[in-house]
Amino acid sequence: MSFAADTKRELTMLEVDDCCARAELAALTRMNGFVSIRSKRIELDIATENAAISRRIYRLIKQVYHYQIEILVRRKMRLKKNNVYIVRLKETAGPFLRDLRIIDQSSQFTREIAPELVKKKCCRRSYLRGAFLAGGSLNHPESSYHLEIFSNYEEHTYSLAKLMNTFDLNVKVLSRKNGYIIYMKEGEKITDFLSIIGANKALFYFEDIRIVKDMRNSVNRLVNCETANLNKTVGAAMRQMENIHLIEKSIGLDELPEKLREIAELRLQNPDVTLKELGEMVGGEPISKSGINHRFRKIDLIANRIRQGQ
Repeated sequence: MSFAADTKRELTMLEVDDCCARAELAALTRMNGFVSIRSKRIELDIATENAAISRRIYRLIKQVYHYQIEILVRRKMRLKKNNVYIVRLKETAGPFLRDLRIIDQSSQFTREIAPELVKKKCCRRSYLRGAFLAGGSLNHPESSYHLEIFSNYEEHTYSLAKLMNTFDLNVKVLSRKNGYIIYMKEGEKITDFLSIIGANKALFYFEDIRIVKDMRNSVNRLVNCETANLNKTVGAAMRQMENIHLIEKSIGLDELPEKLREIAELRLQNPDVTLKELGEMVGGEPISKSGINHRFRKIDLIANRIRQGQ
């Protein structure tokens, strides 16, 4: 089972108050509901490919409304896809849809989230939980940090994004060929969202993976930095040795000024040490790294003049 499926299964087990159940149902119905009219009667099916979500929809409706409901299973033969579970109201759905503010008093569809549905903070959390159950997907944190929620309608998408951003989630919206997605890619914001909707087990698992990944990335950065510095030090030491050998063969180290000769001889004796360590080896007062570097620049200049036949 995927990480997203595990997270949704955890969410379907939460107990909520009636006001929160209503908000969650509003999101599930708006995003996964199908309305039809037969003989002037409004009929409603709420479809999902997740059996646990269909059972949750059934329980929430029974908790708040006590309507007559049935769950139907449609098998998808094509490409061996998952079954579709349909929660169907066995009585007219008009009062139900009006109470969830999905249709207004004149039976016209509304596309934005009704403010009275999400007046309380707990209800805002529940609406987001329902939206995630209805259209959410979540990558496993080992691969990448990515959470998105799909919605068919532009007005509802932006209304949902606005609701999410009341929790400082910094979500973004993209249009797709068949709808819109709200997404976030920051690991910290995704854990905040999981906390908001009540997916605590998923949150702890996500955070454990994120901490290990961040630590691994920090170690890799440090190793890469150390390796780069070591390569730079080794490269510089090899160039210094090459210059000193050239001078020794061409004119002899005795022809160098005393300070340059001293540092050249120390480098020949200690090919692997750093500039700072060389500065501590010279006679008398230790010399700073920049002072040692200055002497090697002079040796480099002399070696280049020899190469140019001067």
